[in-house]
Amino acid sequence: MGARLPVSIRDVALRAGVSVGTVSNVLNRPDEVSADSVVRVSRAIEELGYVRNDAARKLRAGVSTTVGFVVLDGQNPFYNDVVRGAEDEASRHGIAVLYGNTDEDPARERLYLDLFEEQQVRGVLIAPYGDITARLQKLRARGIATVLVDRFSGDGRFSSVSVDSVVGGRMAVEHLIEAGRRRIAFVGGPFDIRQVNDRLAGARVAAEDSGAHIDLEVVATSAMTVEDGVAAGARILARPRREWPDALFAANDLLALGLLQSLVVEGRMLVPDDIAIIGFDDISFAAAAAVPLSSIRQPSRMIGRTALRIVLEEAADPDSIPRQTVFQPELVVRASTRPR
Repeated sequence: MGARLPVSIRDVALRAGVSVGTVSNVLNRPDEVSADSVVRVSRAIEELGYVRNDAARKLRAGVSTTVGFVVLDGQNPFYNDVVRGAEDEASRHGIAVLYGNTDEDPARERLYLDLFEEQQVRGVLIAPYGDITARLQKLRARGIATVLVDRFSGDGRFSSVSVDSVVGGRMAVEHLIEAGRRRIAFVGGPFDIRQVNDRLAGARVAAEDSGAHIDLEVVATSAMTVEDGVAAGARILARPRREWPDALFAANDLLALGLLQSLVVEGRMLVPDDIAIIGFDDISFAAAAAVPLSSIRQPSRMIGRTALRIVLEEAADPDSIPRQTVFQPELVVRASTRPR
């Protein structure tokens, strides 16, 4: 039998039949709460054995001057920009950011989280691979604030800063359809990454709601790198010409640039005359590509700044209510999706 997780403020709220915010007010500002709520929350705390972690509060409030940041792919300029935004915000508070790249490897992810826990960082920002809820709960129990980056917290247990990838996927395919494309391939993977699934889900919504007959297929990749994009392009070119799609929606810009490189170098398909390509993230290389790449823009630096600000606030007040910050994506149209 595994170790029992510590009682959380959310457990207390559920037992008392009140909101998490009410519990937080009872603990920190009881004069602002009704007497009935104070009684109900106090009874729930006693029944559940909730212990307020004042040692954690002190650690979070100022002993540590470092924050850990774990990203999925350190070679992706999108994450570099997110980290840069976090560093910009951290410098305003006299905080240093320790950075770790998992390269989409769960073992490396565990290694960095263990390291940051040992270092007793003030907080951890993480763009996770798969579901790591239990591991993040352990960090929080040890007094380390945690915020999800580029990933929405579906159950609301943790604060998160993300972009609506479903909306972004829908925008990309709606744009391709408006440009006259009907045989569209979504290129991306692995599907253990939530963002890949969300972008594909949005693409499917756009295809289903278009009112036209749209053939949407999936070309799976093992990673989201330029090399995987080149390989996916080669697989598409190996098909009979009648089976070629007339548009590609890549799960990120690195894949899109690899697809563009494969098709242009081979010279067998013209972009955008034969095939349109759109990516996701709008990294700096997108506009400078041989054929300037259309993309779905994420406010990368704003994501990093916001996540760093939230983790510091939660470090100072461990009873604060987790919040979900969701930015909206933006369609950036360039030559790679020009209408025929």
